[in-house]
Amino acid sequence: METVLITVGKKVDKEKIYSQAVDLLNQGEVVAFPTETVYGLGAVATDDEAVKKIYEAKGRPSDNPLIVHIGTIEEVSDYVEEVPEKAKKLMERFWPGPLTLIMKAKPDVLAKSVTAGLPTVGIRMPDHEVALELLRTLKKPLAAPSANRSGKPSPTKAEHVYEDLKGRIPLILDGGTTGIGIESTVLDVTVDPPVILRPGGVTKEMLEAEIGEVAAPSLKEQQLESTPKAPGMKYTHYAPEAPVYLIERNREKIEKTVRELQNKGHRVALLAPSNYASIPADYFFPFGEEEDRKQMAANLYDALRACDKTDATIILATTTSTEGVGAAIMNRLHKAAGGKFI
Repeated sequence: METVLITVGKKVDKEKIYSQAVDLLNQGEVVAFPTETVYGLGAVATDDEAVKKIYEAKGRPSDNPLIVHIGTIEEVSDYVEEVPEKAKKLMERFWPGPLTLIMKAKPDVLAKSVTAGLPTVGIRMPDHEVALELLRTLKKPLAAPSANRSGKPSPTKAEHVYEDLKGRIPLILDGGTTGIGIESTVLDVTVDPPVILRPGGVTKEMLEAEIGEVAAPSLKEQQLESTPKAPGMKYTHYAPEAPVYLIERNREKIEKTVRELQNKGHRVALLAPSNYASIPADYFFPFGEEEDRKQMAANLYDALRACDKTDATIILATTTSTEGVGAAIMNRLHKAAGGKFI
């Protein structure tokens, strides 16, 4: 299969591009597109055969549910049995945006492959011009996980998608680098208090400011052996080829660890704030300024992917606090490292 990459810029015929993408989707194909979080791989969420092509392209386990993306808030009631009051408040405040809400799915509307056999579905309205225009032109919901090979770092650039899925999908819409850089927050509003199943750009603090108490997941809950309610809860995610180890932000400890690993014959890649660049690792990939967790989130996946273009045999990634979006960053780092700390 030939994979076409088209830039959706100011000087192109956008109507023609969206028409091409919509035609493919209506024919039961998959299309990669940018959102404000990461690039998604979309298929019409009511077409089970089309949705199965997502799992095939990604090499994704079929018991991992998919998030449904919609172009307008009004569409929610087409796919869920009821919209709780707290969900309505959150939609008004955070949609379009990086918040996925888990609600009770209407039976026999969405493809079975979307819900992975669960009675619930995660729905969100992305905050990206290309994603919204595609959804509103299509006038159908799109099931769309991240557009990468399963287990790899999520794509924040069209070139990341091309590297992973070339020859596996027909079309990639290039809308530039994504802004937030980590996947949406997933909040289960079928329970009270609502539970964060995956932390993301909309933080626990932001949610509680709108609806009161919100429960956060423990690491144990993130490692469920049963069918997960949300993407990213069960399997190792976000991992480059070389093993990743987490290390606290302590310059002396990092320098000592790098030397010890190099003495053992390792080529070390260090992912850390910019002011750690003088540490003599073999490769250095900056997260951004220290304590700037928004920068860290935006750069995380690109840095993890950059390691694969080196001959590093081990990757050290510095930790951050779990305040605000730090909870989402540490969630992704913990999964990339498989929970391993130096």
